[in-house]
Amino acid sequence: MELARKRRGVTPVKAKTMIGGMIAVAAVTAGGLWKAAVNSQTPKKIPITLTPPMPFEDITFESGGGRVHGWFIPAGAHVPKPWPLVIIAHGWGSNRSRVLRYARPIWEAGYALFMYDVRSHGASDPVKAASAYLFRDDLLSALQYTSSRPEIDPAAIGVLGHSLGGLGTILAVTEGIPVSAVITDSMPSQFEVIVSAELRRRRLPLFPLAQLIPRIWFWRLGESLKTYRQRDPVILLNERRKGMQLPMLMVHSKGDNFIPPSELEYFMSKADPPVEHLWVNSGGHSCSEEDPAFWNTVIPFLKNHVQVQAQSNESVIPNVNIEKIQPN
Repeated sequence: MELARKRRGVTPVKAKTMIGGMIAVAAVTAGGLWKAAVNSQTPKKIPITLTPPMPFEDITFESGGGRVHGWFIPAGAHVPKPWPLVIIAHGWGSNRSRVLRYARPIWEAGYALFMYDVRSHGASDPVKAASAYLFRDDLLSALQYTSSRPEIDPAAIGVLGHSLGGLGTILAVTEGIPVSAVITDSMPSQFEVIVSAELRRRRLPLFPLAQLIPRIWFWRLGESLKTYRQRDPVILLNERRKGMQLPMLMVHSKGDNFIPPSELEYFMSKADPPVEHLWVNSGGHSCSEEDPAFWNTVIPFLKNHVQVQAQSNESVIPNVNIEKIQPN
């Protein structure tokens, strides 16, 4: 046996070296994969570069044991109290200042506004492992905070969520949040699209990372990837909507090159009953509001469904205790 090894040029020392080298390569590869997974699950913190052009309050509230920073923008002086409110939820890797593009037209239509940085974004506290659940949970906390403000009519609150903020809104709806209406803009519907979009953003190869990285994400979350895949948000929403009448408007740009328009098509193909939707023509993922059709549809939608008239909302708002659905 020893002679055979020498003839092949593989001595015991060389064999150990080769094995050690392979182990080292495997360790480096695994370490690189882990690092890529952690980085892609950690949104880049973008500083707040703008503030609202109208009067506002800096506020903080608690969510999941962390502090969330936001802005409360009172309705205009001509609007009688209690005010209707629209909560605006940003997307992954963004912050409240980057969704100020929605603020003025809604404010001028007579609404108070609430905008906040989801944890691990903007000025809010970080978390170990971020996910769409974070957007859901912080929206639940934001709703609890705003509903407690005396100048706000808790039966006249709408939500506008952009991108993953839209998906977080849908996930919150499946928990039964008591809101008058929901608007999503450029929302991803399928987990695979979320994964591929984030890998492309970070210029990482889809193969094999799209199959490997999500497993690390969910391991870090303490969740099951298999269970998540089985819980299709559209199907969950269909189940929830059987017991409530919730006006919904879903907007997507035909020119979205980050979350493709096919995501809205997928959602519409499964939504039961059908959901009101709007296609806009704009050149990217974060500019739907540049198409006049956006505001020509969004403002009337809000006027119709988010208004301070208790009787008109009693049949719309489910009887839900927010504290009971608040995540641990």
